[in-house]
Amino acid sequence: MSQQPRAPVFSSKSPSQSTLQSPAESPQAPARKPPLFRLDNRYIAPAFITCILLAGHLSFGILESYQKTLLAIVTSIGLELVLGRIFFRKWVHPASAYISGISVGILVRSPAFWPYALCSAISITSKYVLRVKGRHIWNPSNFGISVMLFLAAETVATLSIQWGNYLLPMVVIWVLGSVIIWRLRRFHITGIYVASFIAFAFLRSWMTGSPWQSEIAPITGPMYQLFIFFMITDPKTTVRSKRGQCVVVFLVAVVEMVMRLDQIVYAPFYALFVVGPIAMLIETWLDSRRANATRLTVAQ
Repeated sequence: MSQQPRAPVFSSKSPSQSTLQSPAESPQAPARKPPLFRLDNRYIAPAFITCILLAGHLSFGILESYQKTLLAIVTSIGLELVLGRIFFRKWVHPASAYISGISVGILVRSPAFWPYALCSAISITSKYVLRVKGRHIWNPSNFGISVMLFLAAETVATLSIQWGNYLLPMVVIWVLGSVIIWRLRRFHITGIYVASFIAFAFLRSWMTGSPWQSEIAPITGPMYQLFIFFMITDPKTTVRSKRGQCVVVFLVAVVEMVMRLDQIVYAPFYALFVVGPIAMLIETWLDSRRANATRLTVAQ
């Protein structure tokens, strides 16, 4: 059979400039050149937490030792690779494990080496063992540190250094952290928590008679910068809706304030340890209800 000839395509130029073009010859938009440098989102958080470590250690010597921090990082990455291979039959990306390991290395305080390895091991293992409907419900480093504080309080403490009058490291980290969190679309979580913390700091000052400066001061330290930029914003262990994230982080600040009034030293870790999983379980339950309702509707 003979083929029909293709109809000519007229360009949208003025009559004096119009030309006949075949479909194959139609002009196309020029391809965009790839950027010379583009950082994968998976590497943004590890790069930023490394900046916190360097700024904190060079300014105040926040690390117990490089060896202990390295032990925590190596334990986290090694166990992540092994467990990922066992449970998921693949080599998982080590960025998350690096964040957990370096967080343990910065936040844990102990004269011994074993708490660093054990805390990292507990943190990573919790991701694979404590799961509901395919999701782990605790932030790994928050879980590991909280468990160590529960079970080995005589041996383990946490970082309590504040930047004090050295504003430059704090300003650099807060600006850099805010930009990164904004890029990852999780700035609202950090913003709500910081605003809530400051408001409750003034409330605690009024209730207890302590200076408001001393109530606000903890949030200026590197411990809180890890907490507000990494723990409470962890995509894997926060609820999905933006409104839900705001409500949950506000409740974390509320529980923390109550714990602080009760003189609980590690209030932020314990508050997230309690509130975060409850929020995740509620969301999982609601998802199951919606799925069941959808199935019933389809069946009818």
